[in-house]
Amino acid sequence: MWFGNWFHWRDCRAKQRERQQRIDNLPAAYHAPITHEDKEILSLTTSEVVSRVHDGKLEPLDVLRAYGKKAIRAQEDTNCLTEIMIEQAEMWAMQCRRDGPLAGMPVSLKDTAGVAGFDSCVGYSRWINRPLQKDSGLVRLLKDAGAIPFVKTNIPITLLSFESNNEIFGIAENPHVKGHAPGGSSGGEAALLAYGGSRIGIGTDVAGSVRVPAHYSGIYTIKASMHRFPKTGNGTSMPGQIGIPAVYSPMTRTLEDLETFWRAIVSVKPWEYDHSCIPLPWRELSLADKKLKFGVVWDDGVVTPSPACQRALDSVIQVLESAGHEIVTVHPPSPVEALQVASQLLLADGGKIVRKPMRWGEWNDLGMVQAFRMFKAPSFIRHLYAWYLRYIRRDAISASLVEGWYEKDVVEYYGLIAKREAYREKWFDMWSREKYDFVLSVPNALPAVPHGGMREGWKACGYSFLFNLLDYSAGVLPVTHVDRTLDGLSDSFSPRNGVEAGSYRMYDADLMHGLPVGVQIVGRRLEEEKVLEGMKLIEALLRKEGKAYELLEVN
Repeated sequence: MWFGNWFHWRDCRAKQRERQQRIDNLPAAYHAPITHEDKEILSLTTSEVVSRVHDGKLEPLDVLRAYGKKAIRAQEDTNCLTEIMIEQAEMWAMQCRRDGPLAGMPVSLKDTAGVAGFDSCVGYSRWINRPLQKDSGLVRLLKDAGAIPFVKTNIPITLLSFESNNEIFGIAENPHVKGHAPGGSSGGEAALLAYGGSRIGIGTDVAGSVRVPAHYSGIYTIKASMHRFPKTGNGTSMPGQIGIPAVYSPMTRTLEDLETFWRAIVSVKPWEYDHSCIPLPWRELSLADKKLKFGVVWDDGVVTPSPACQRALDSVIQVLESAGHEIVTVHPPSPVEALQVASQLLLADGGKIVRKPMRWGEWNDLGMVQAFRMFKAPSFIRHLYAWYLRYIRRDAISASLVEGWYEKDVVEYYGLIAKREAYREKWFDMWSREKYDFVLSVPNALPAVPHGGMREGWKACGYSFLFNLLDYSAGVLPVTHVDRTLDGLSDSFSPRNGVEAGSYRMYDADLMHGLPVGVQIVGRRLEEEKVLEGMKLIEALLRKEGKAYELLEVN
């Protein structure tokens, strides 16, 4: 055991030195101050960069150097990066396809993305110094589109957290308010985009892992439905887990960038790069001059939205109603049932697969430590604890979650898949009957949690996890910021269950002042184009009312 711990410590230190050496060994241009010309490049949207590269008015290498400088500063400030690929990216920039839909545009990638010659260690020290032998289909597609992968971004070990922390690369900071998480598991990506060190990036989502970071950090994303976006050939902590499929999805600094990125990816025909992608071209549609029906999930029955998150949702509802759109309350099939089924499917193996690469003594996310401790407990202990929660604490929700924390056999797993499909059918019938155009909710009950917050908050993921279970397209756009004068918690607030109580022990509007707050807009399965149009509609209405979100600007 001692030797295993020593190898872990040795490999982590070596990987950290490698990251710093790659930064230190960059050409002098990357260590120079950001120039006026750099700032002009950084201010351009993705479509403007691509257009100027097409016209020969902008050199891809100049674009890379501007973003490389800013990314290195973001790393110094937020610890958001893992693999520094800038040296190789200079060559890719000089050779990039200058007529492609992403010509000359640097793109950042979550650490899981498969790039030949670089690790995808996902926070596991055992996976250090195992560089991939070939690019994944996603990375090949990006390069063929003219994009330039240049950095990879920080994640939590196991990928099962809304924080991004591991012993190899350390903890990622929220660029808005230090001491708070930028999200997880695509948290380093969100921090980099919010800081301005990248404009377009790639994350993954299995329970909210692009949407919660977007909400925590003040950026934009649309979680794809399964089979819309390439994923084969990339790294993962849970190979073979398809009960709740993880999906790769774009994350961007602005909504305009998100539209350009989505269109570009689909235009290159991802189904020709990845066998798992369905051949579905981009579908043009317009919501202009249409009166739409928005259903609202006000409360998932587990954790009440915080005052800050509720205020953001209310502000969106207000501008939609003022514009004549119909707003109705959604009475969905039990979101608690969805959380129970989804959590059991995701960890049906008792957490064995995500723990398998971990060395003895390797640090794990504080929330996952609790989950895995319960998985290891004898069944009579689990039943006794659930009985205590249900009948002594009068907390049926926490009890129902605890009862599911055990490794499933094949028969039980098939039963969970059947429950998932039955639950999806209930939503399908409800949506068809009510004829919603979209469903709105908070992305998470709280704004960005303080570091260590997953010790209390790891079970509070229902607002995002629900739409992974359903495989719906779901976007998040930033709306406002926490305001200490508006978002304080009422003295009369009383938690309804243990999950809610744990979450609200972290809520402090004064300490969270200035953190971004987003809203989630949901369409049905494979409706990414429609969700994008809905996000554009909402942002335009907010801007018209003088309520446009202000991006973080770091000089």
